[in-house]
Amino acid sequence: MAIIAVFDMPGMTQAQYEDGANRVNQGRGLPKAGSDWPVPGLLAHIAGPTQNGWFVTDVWESEDAFNQFGQIILPILRDLGVADVQPKIFPAFNVVTA
Repeated sequence: MAIIAVFDMPGMTQAQYEDGANRVNQGRGLPKAGSDWPVPGLLAHIAGPTQNGWFVTDVWESEDAFNQFGQIILPILRDLGVADVQPKIFPAFNVVTA
């Protein structure tokens, strides 16, 4: 079953997001396609600023796929100084892609 992973990261900057995304994409800049992710299974990635930080919502084809990605992204976020990131996970009821 697909899942939604929500990251609300107060204090995170656009520069930190771009640095982290570049690391996820193995130094090739911002990921632009699902194939840029280090593990398969990403269906959608949406990121943007909030009034006090950065917000990311991902849709993954399964919780297992997200957990594999979590082993990569959580250490990157800690290294960037984004403290205590605890993504919220929700089951996806309906996923539509363009």
